[in-house]
Amino acid sequence: MGRELCVADIQTGEEMNLVVATTHLESPCPAPPKWDQMYRKERLTQANKSLEILGRNRNAILCGDMNWDDKGDGPFPMPDGWIDAWVELRPGEDGWTYDTKANGMLSGNRKMQRRLDRFVCKLEDFKIDSIEMIGTEAIPGVSYFKEKKVRKETHKIKLPVFPSDHFGLILTVTQLDDDNL
Repeated sequence: MGRELCVADIQTGEEMNLVVATTHLESPCPAPPKWDQMYRKERLTQANKSLEILGRNRNAILCGDMNWDDKGDGPFPMPDGWIDAWVELRPGEDGWTYDTKANGMLSGNRKMQRRLDRFVCKLEDFKIDSIEMIGTEAIPGVSYFKEKKVRKETHKIKLPVFPSDHFGLILTVTQLDDDNL
């Protein structure tokens, strides 16, 4: 519903291009905390189309809020030559970017831990070096009050404020030198 693929073509030197794209795939409806797999087909179509468009390049990175749930949606579609940076660099780590337990701002919501945000890469002239999760700490000195109904009574809960309801990801890539191409 009004989703886009935003693409940047980055020239890194002598005829070396890196295409970086971001998207926000279709959200399940209703959204968290209830969550269901509505619009799964739309997400799959959007992911496949994005990878098809970007796959024409030697070096491409697709990142963003994929709204992907490996349990409900199945594995993220990964054509040959593509890798999931989190899985590659941090095998065995959950990588939950939406985590109602760790993100105190989401307190009061039903427990939900998902790896919704991702970097998937097809790189021939670059290598992935590191991936880091950011925004995992509350902003010091900032809070808000959330109303919560408990048995017909409304209570105000003081909650911390985080940079976002999702934790962010930073991917570091390095251009390979001529010896490593």
